[in-house]
Amino acid sequence: MNLASEFANLSNDEIKALLDGGTLTIYSVARPLSADIPVEFSSALAKFTFATPAFGAANGDFETPAFVESPVAGAHVGTPGFARATKADGAVVADFSVGPGPREIKLGEVSVSPGAPVKVASFKFGSAGDWPERPDYYNAKPKPGYALAAQD
Repeated sequence: MNLASEFANLSNDEIKALLDGGTLTIYSVARPLSADIPVEFSSALAKFTFATPAFGAANGDFETPAFVESPVAGAHVGTPGFARATKADGAVVADFSVGPGPREIKLGEVSVSPGAPVKVASFKFGSAGDWPERPDYYNAKPKPGYALAAQD
């Protein structure tokens, strides 16, 4: 999880309370380096609205997010890479990793298509700054036919 600097010293319970009535937007790859930077190079694939309260009781390591509607319809074609959570007033709270493997949010789908249902299958809070991606992929601008940065 990457917290916006304004909320960096809050506990997970305080963060969950901030999300009451807020949104969780799933984006394709090319996430910004921090939650303080606007999303510029990623498509919004799906958008969930948190209920109030935004979370029920945790189940072990996993949270129980409560959404106004779930599943939601996909908006664009893409592979999920990260999610941005905002307060009800639109203030950015945090970015979360999304996808298969060691990610904070896992969806019921591998990819998203317009109109197809998108559902959050699991959600957990990772340590601040604990992301599985390589740092050189942050804010990447991949183009068809061009590889991302070389791997070590």
